[in-house]
Amino acid sequence: MVRAILVAAASALVLAGSGLKAQEQETAIFAGGCFWCVEADFDKVPGVLETVSGYTGGTVENPTYEQVSGEGTGHREAVQITYDSEQVTYEELLTAYWHSVDPTDPGGQFCDRGESYTTAIFVDDEEQRQAAEASKAEAAQELGQELGQEIVTPIEDAGPFYEAEGYHQGYYEKSPVRYRYYRWSCGRDERIEELWGEAAFAGIPGHD
Repeated sequence: MVRAILVAAASALVLAGSGLKAQEQETAIFAGGCFWCVEADFDKVPGVLETVSGYTGGTVENPTYEQVSGEGTGHREAVQITYDSEQVTYEELLTAYWHSVDPTDPGGQFCDRGESYTTAIFVDDEEQRQAAEASKAEAAQELGQELGQEIVTPIEDAGPFYEAEGYHQGYYEKSPVRYRYYRWSCGRDERIEELWGEAAFAGIPGHD
């Protein structure tokens, strides 16, 4: 116990002496269709520290990919985003989220069909809920003015988040050729650019 206190105190002194600030880590959970693509997009957002692909929103504990994609669990593919709130705000992540998905599609995302691929925002508390609702209203107004489109993305309370199998994590880096072919053949970027125009991928520099 004493050793832990001394180590913590020493770390605080080092940070203070170097002028560095400790990271203010918070999390956001977004479902945006294929979690490979959501990971690839949000890893490019300055201030994002980590992305983890997983399953959430359903009733089955520790589901497998086969179970979730079989549409029998109620879970969606989702990504848990850990970010430094001193560098990027939750509201900025929401802006990036809306402009990287098709929130008007109730049946899935792009070539991936079924409930497990539908969009959703999972909030941890009332503050996140209010921010998400406000951001959704802004996005809805933006789409309504341009195309008369209605946003169907729900905002739900966050529940257990189950990390997906290891081969899914960072797939776009592990298998870049297959990933890029999948993303292109699925029509993800084409649809997002069609829907959002110049605002497509707002807040996501150098998206794939």
